[in-house]
This record gives sequence, C-alpha cells and structure tokens, in this order.
Amino acid sequence: MSETTTPVINPPLPVRKKKKKSRKKLFWILSIVLLIIIVTAVILSGKKEEMITVQTEKISKRNITQIVTATGKIQSETEVNISAEVSGELISLPYKEGEQVKKGALIVKIKQDAFAPQLQQQNAAINVAESNLKVQEVTLRRYEQDLARIKELFTKGLATESDLDNAQNNVDQTLAQINANISQINQQRSGLSSIKYDISKTTIYSPIDGTVTQLNNETGEKVLGTISNQGSNIMTISDLAKMECQVEVGETDVSLINIGDTARIEIDAFPNRIFTGYVYEIANTAQATGMGTQDEVVNFIVKVRIVNNDVELRPGMSCTVDIEVEQKNDVLSVPIQSVTVREEMKEIGIGEESEMENLSRESENKMNKKIRPDEIIFYVDAGTAKTEKVNTGISDDSYIEILEGVTEGQEVIKGSFKAISKELEDGKKVLVDNEIKKKKFGDSEED
Repeated sequence: MSETTTPVINPPLPVRKKKKKSRKKLFWILSIVLLIIIVTAVILSGKKEEMITVQTEKISKRNITQIVTATGKIQSETEVNISAEVSGELISLPYKEGEQVKKGALIVKIKQDAFAPQLQQQNAAINVAESNLKVQEVTLRRYEQDLARIKELFTKGLATESDLDNAQNNVDQTLAQINANISQINQQRSGLSSIKYDISKTTIYSPIDGTVTQLNNETGEKVLGTISNQGSNIMTISDLAKMECQVEVGETDVSLINIGDTARIEIDAFPNRIFTGYVYEIANTAQATGMGTQDEVVNFIVKVRIVNNDVELRPGMSCTVDIEVEQKNDVLSVPIQSVTVREEMKEIGIGEESEMENLSRESENKMNKKIRPDEIIFYVDAGTAKTEKVNTGISDDSYIEILEGVTEGQEVIKGSFKAISKELEDGKKVLVDNEIKKKKFGDSEED
C-alpha cells in the first residue's frame, strides 16, 4: 500500500506580518505606561517628607556633681634634695636608693684632704701674728717706761720737750701696731673658722626621716659645690608616709577649684583601687609650654593630698584625679548631648534705602553683627521635633542642669549626634526608636 501525505498549508505572507506589527506596538505601549508609572512614583516619593529616626529620654530631676579631671604625678609632700656645698671626692655613701634613713644619720662624706694645707697655713699665720703681738707688747712696756722717766726728767728741767714728744710717739706707734696686729689675728681666725666650716660641710646628715628615692652619685665620684648656688644634687630623700598628687589644670578650669574640694584618685599602678583626697594647694603662677606658638598651653599646678594611703606609693607614678568642684541635688537635667547651638546672623538697621543712605560704613559694620548662638534642645511633640531655648548650669559626665526652658516629663531628643547637630529643625517629622542602641550592643528588648 502506498502512504498518503497531507500537504501543509502555510498561511499567506501578509497575515504573518500583520501579527508581528501588532505585538511590537503592544510592547511599546506597555513600556511607555511603565515609564510613566516609575516617573510618577519618583515624583511622589520626592515630595514625601523624610522622617528622621531619633532616640529620646524623659526629662527628670537628678543629683549632679560637676567634676574637673586632671592628670599628673604622685609626689611626696616632704622632699629634700641633698646637694654638695663644697667640692671634692665622695668617700662614703652609707645608704642606697630605696633604703630608709633617720633624721641626723650620716648620709654623705666628702674627702677632706684638700682642706689640710689651708688649715695648716692659716694656723701658722695666726701663730706668727700672735708671736709678733707679744714682741710688740714687750716693746710697748719698754716705751712706756721710757716715757715715764722722761716725764720725770722734764719736770726737773733735765729733759727737753722734744725728748718728751719722741717718747710719746714711740708709745703711740707701738700701740697702733699692736691694734693692727690684733685685727690681723682676728681676720686670720675668721679665715680659720671659714675653713673649719667648709670642712664641716664635707659630712652631711639627713635633715628628715625618710627614704632615699633618688641617688645620683657613687662612691669615688667628684662633686661640685658652690657657696652661693646649689651644687651637685647627690641624692633625694622623701617622706613616703605623706603622699600627694601634683596635677596640671587648665586655665579655664582652675577658677572652679577651691581649697578643700574632694577628689577621687586613680593611680595607674593600682588599677582596681580608688583613692580619696582633697585639694590643699593651688598654684598662683601658671606654667606655660610652647610660648609664642600655636601650641601654647597654660596650666596651673594643683596639689591633692591623699588621705587613705595604705599602700606603698612611689614618687613619679602616673595618676588621674577627678575633683568635685560643685554638687546640686534634685535639679532638672537632660543628657549632655541633647544641648546644642544654632548660629544665626541677624542684621539690624538694614531697612529702607532712605534710612541706609544716612548711615556711614562704620555704622553699618557696627549694626551688622553676629549674635551669640543660643543653647537649645529638641523635644518630641506629636511626632515632630520642636526647639526650645534653655539656660544651662553645671554638668557631669552624662547630664547637664537646665535652669530654665524645660519642664519635667518632656520627651527630649538625645540622639543621634548627627540628627541633633545637623539634621533636626523645628517642625521636622521624627521617628522615635529607643531600641537602636540596645541592638547595637547586642542587648535584648527585655533588658
């Protein structure tokens, strides 16, 4: 049997072209519609006001303690530098660094050999002068006898007036020589006393009970001593029973500190311990560094006495001191980051042209002035940010006192920093989310 095949009948060519054109037209229509929808959405979204996410806190009353923080070093209240007053070789240093000494103990001995020749020479000069004095005293007695005899002869007419004058002159000259010799002896004895005084300075005794905290020389070294100025610093003796903190306080903060202010002290060598103390001395003269440069810093030394010193503190240890300068209880306060400023440029007197024509350039410069920026806070009212001018008082590390401008219970905005400092304006829409910080630190909502 032969197979029969059914022939395929293709549609006419004009029908196929017509379908392609209709599909292409539909595609373009849909694309145009979609583009219009996208453009419309973009326009509408641009007109929609963006909401700023913030964190808030209720305004309440707290106890605030204002603190001035400063850094410095631990020092002994009583510290004595032992210096040489005479030059020479060290032949004895009985105490080493870290050892305790008692008041009156021998701590330094300098070789005395250099003074021996001076001592012998001065003693010899005194002996010679005393011998001369004895000779002159004998001569004086002889001249006095001659004067008495000539006076008797003169009364009898057996001696002339010239003989009497010569005898009297011999007595007077001898007396003058004796007085000069006595003065010379006294001067030489004074020199001898000076030499003995210098010799006494070759041995130094401790002026206080304390500990040798610094030893700058060793036995056998030579030290330099001067009469009017401080000589070589041989050692330092400190009373470690009474320690203090010497901290540097800036010129803007030192006016807040008063004698007797309580202080909390952290010492780097004892990280888990808080010491207590109080301010007992404030320097009157500043210590400046970088004079005449942009890096110039002016500080004042404040001394804080440590009252609970039951550990071994050493001079030179680093410390940080928090000085409580003022405390207020039960005052309205807000987080310190909530207070910000807004600068405004206000022009006064710029009005009608006729008025401005009568003003000189100097007057314009005086009247166009920059007003001091006001301190403000932002608080939330019905989903929007509102501004309020405030007057502030003291502050601690976290909160600042508000003297006027707020009421207790207001929801003040405390974050973010960017929102408070730049983004927020009066009337801006805000979204309160106080869980952001918790989530950042990995805390759960229940915490």
